[in-house]
Amino acid sequence: MQPAANAPILVVQGPEATALRVAALAEMCGAAPPEPVGHAAETRAWRLHGAQHRPGIDAWCEAHRLDHAWVPEARRFADLKLLAMDMDSTLITIECIDELGSYLNVKDQISGITAQAMRGEIDYPESLRRRVALLAGLSEDALQDVYDDKLRLSPGAEELVAHCKRHGVKLLLVSGGFTFFTSRLKERLQLDDTISNVLDIEDGKLTGRVLGGIVDADAKAAKFRQLARRLGAKPGQTMAIGDGANDLKMMAEAGVSVAYRAKPVVRAQATHALNYSGLDGVLNLFA
Repeated sequence: MQPAANAPILVVQGPEATALRVAALAEMCGAAPPEPVGHAAETRAWRLHGAQHRPGIDAWCEAHRLDHAWVPEARRFADLKLLAMDMDSTLITIECIDELGSYLNVKDQISGITAQAMRGEIDYPESLRRRVALLAGLSEDALQDVYDDKLRLSPGAEELVAHCKRHGVKLLLVSGGFTFFTSRLKERLQLDDTISNVLDIEDGKLTGRVLGGIVDADAKAAKFRQLARRLGAKPGQTMAIGDGANDLKMMAEAGVSVAYRAKPVVRAQATHALNYSGLDGVLNLFA
């Protein structure tokens, strides 16, 4: 029996997405033989046409460390106008503020507050003030040290950015972190716009304060809406990627939202989740 026209396609991907494993999944859900997807360099991916929503698929994929998503057949990457993503633990692999804390031996304290904020257990502005206060007296040289020595792009990030540029998709970097890092990433990756917090520095040392308003969930969402309106983008032409609770309002504004190696509260509310794939796995979420 042929699958219904415009039926969702089951996309399966990740480092563990071997041909044998995905063939077993295809048999489980009554799909046609898996079709390899060549969009992403870092991520093995397959399309399963005619797959049925059967009980146990979610648990089976999780047990085998496979990302899976039901993707509309008509969804095209070239139709996007705006892609926004969080910085810490999304575009990059680290939490910059946690790494800064290591220079004053307060990394564990800061990391604990960061984790609570990302799970939505603490109000984000208050959590940021508490964490930045722990950095009082830190030399501003530590910012450059973190950028040079510890900051790394997430797997597949450069492929995703390059694909956006080829298709004319505008890139917005939103962060509850700091302009020191977002401005350098904007220049390095030729991003279109950013929003982040400004650290107060006096006499070459951090004061433990943030200048101006704090970029929280509402600020991220507002920036996303502003840029979408400027581009004349409909919701279906926008995407947002994040990992923490302070990304949820922005992600709710987007036509497609992706939880990238995210906290459970974020995975539960996103359109799709990538727990094992690189950021280039986003490309496979389009037919």
